[in-house]
Amino acid sequence: MKQTMIVDALQNLERRVEYDLSCLIYPSRPWVPETQYEGNPVSDVLIIGGGQSGTTLAFKLRNECVSNVKIIDRNSKGKEGPWCTYARMPTLRTPKHVTGPDLGIPSLSIKAWWEAKYGAQSWRHLEKIPTARWAEYLAWLRDIIGIEIENNTEASDIEPLENGLFAIHTRKIGTPGGVKRSRVLFARNVVLTTGIEGSGQWIVPEIISKNIPREFYAHTADDIDFTKLAGKRVAVVGAGASAFDNAAEALEHSVASLDLYVRRKKLPTVNPYRWMEYTGFLRHFGDLDDKSKWRFMRYLFAMNQPPPQETYLRVARFENFTMHMESPIEGAGFSDGRLWLVTPRERTEFDFLIVGTGFKVDLGLRPELKRFSDKVALWADRYQSDASGEDIMIAAYPYMTSSFQFTEKEPGSAPFLKHIFSYTYGSMPSLAASAGISALKFGMERIVTGITCELFCADADYHFNTLTAFNEQELIAIQE
Repeated sequence: MKQTMIVDALQNLERRVEYDLSCLIYPSRPWVPETQYEGNPVSDVLIIGGGQSGTTLAFKLRNECVSNVKIIDRNSKGKEGPWCTYARMPTLRTPKHVTGPDLGIPSLSIKAWWEAKYGAQSWRHLEKIPTARWAEYLAWLRDIIGIEIENNTEASDIEPLENGLFAIHTRKIGTPGGVKRSRVLFARNVVLTTGIEGSGQWIVPEIISKNIPREFYAHTADDIDFTKLAGKRVAVVGAGASAFDNAAEALEHSVASLDLYVRRKKLPTVNPYRWMEYTGFLRHFGDLDDKSKWRFMRYLFAMNQPPPQETYLRVARFENFTMHMESPIEGAGFSDGRLWLVTPRERTEFDFLIVGTGFKVDLGLRPELKRFSDKVALWADRYQSDASGEDIMIAAYPYMTSSFQFTEKEPGSAPFLKHIFSYTYGSMPSLAASAGISALKFGMERIVTGITCELFCADADYHFNTLTAFNEQELIAIQE
C-alpha cells in the first residue's frame, strides 16, 4: 500500500510538472538558424559534462528556445557528476533548501520531489539531503524534463575552425575490450561543466608521487576499493572535507588504524561558503570591479573551509583514528612492502595512503584546452596586487567575462574564446561560482544570457532578413 501511495504521489507530481512547464512556454518560437559544416550537423551549444550543471544549463537553454544542444559525459549513465563516485559524504554540505536545477519551478524542486516520495513530515524533520538521494533526484529531474546525455564520451581536444565553429574531438570510453573509438562533433559554442577539476587537475605532491609506488596511494577523487583496506594501517594527508570523508570511509571499512596529517596548527571552524549564500553576493559578485573581486577572493581563499561538524564526528567516534596537527609531510618513501611518511615529529609506516591535497588550476593540464590554453587571459594578466602566497594562487585562475567566457591574453589573438564558456571552479575569482550547488541558479542566468547573446548577435543579418520578409497580416482593412 505504501509503495502504491508513493507511485501515485510521484505521478501526481509529474503531472504538475507537465502543467507548470505548459504555463511557461512564452516565447515558444525557435529562433536559431540551422548550421551545417561539410554536410555534418552543428550543435548550437555543445556541453561537456552531464552532471547537475550540464543538465540545468541544457534545461534553461531549452526554455530560451535553444534546443539544438548536445551533452556529452565521460561517465556511464547514472554516474554523471561526483555524487555516485568520489563524493563520499553521507549528506550534502549545502542547506536542504538549496535550489537551482529546478529553475524556479516549484514542482521540480528537491522539496517537491522529496515530499512526493517520503512525505511532508519527512521533509520537515530532514536536516541535510543525503548524497545518494540528491543523485536520485537529479536522475528523476533529468528524465522528467527529457534531457539526453551521450555517456562514455570524452572530449580530448577542442579545435577552433576558421569559419567560427569548433571541431570537438571525442573518444568513446568504457567500450568492450577497452577500445577507444574516435569521433568529431561540431558546434558553434562550447560549454565546460566539468566540475571542480574542470580547469586543472587534482594534486598529488611530488614528494609522494615520486617516492611511493602508484598502487600504494590514491587521491580522494580516485575510485578507491575501501574493502581492500580492511585490517591495514592507512594514512590520509589533508584537512579538507574530502580528506575527512575518505578517512571516515576507510574507518567504516575496518582499517586497523587511520592517521590524518594536517599542516595547520588547528582546523578552521568558520565556513565562509555559508556566508556567501545570499542573493546579493551570488548574483552580483560578477558585477564588482577587479580590485573588489580580488579583495573578497583573497580573504575567502585564505580562510579555507572546515570539514562539516557531522563529518568530523564521523571520524572522531573511532578509537583507532588519530589526527596529527602541525604535521606537514617532509619526506616519503617505500621499502619492504610498506610506505613511510616523515613529519617534523615522527617517521611512520603505513600500508596505504590517501591524498586529500586538493587541485591545481592550470588550463594547460586539461587535454581539451591544451591547444589554446596559452592564449587564455589569467588574472595575473589583468590585475596586479601585492605579492603573497594566496595572491599567486588567485593569479593563476582564468580571467573571465561576466557570462563565464574565456578572454584573450592578447587582444585579437584568439577571438574564438568568446564562444567557450567555463562553468567550473576556475570561474571562482571572476564570478564566485565554484561549480557547486549554491550558486547554480545565479550562474545559469549569466551563462545562458551570454550564450543567447552570442547566438543572436552572430546571426543579426539573418534576423533582419526574417524581419523584412515578415508579412503576417493582423489587420484586414475594410474597403470603402
